[in-house]
Amino acid sequence: MPNMSRPHHHVYVVELSKDVLRVAKFRKCNPGYVNGKPCVYVGMTGFNPMAYKDAVEREIEIGIDPRSAGFGVWQA
Repeated sequence: MPNMSRPHHHVYVVELSKDVLRVAKFRKCNPGYVNGKPCVYVGMTGFNPMAYKDAVEREIEIGIDPRSAGFGVWQA
């Protein structure tokens, strides 16, 4: 169980291989993907001064901008 009393989560973005475009679930999650744009994974880990709840919200927020710009975005 994460320690939710002290901020310690880190949100990150990692560029994925274009091979992810072969995954049906990924394509379904990214109907606005623009061919040629990067594909990225947006996630979080427990090593930064951010509370769990805030990290969950920030992970979602960070994924919105690249997806709306036509990137393919993968999130847990």
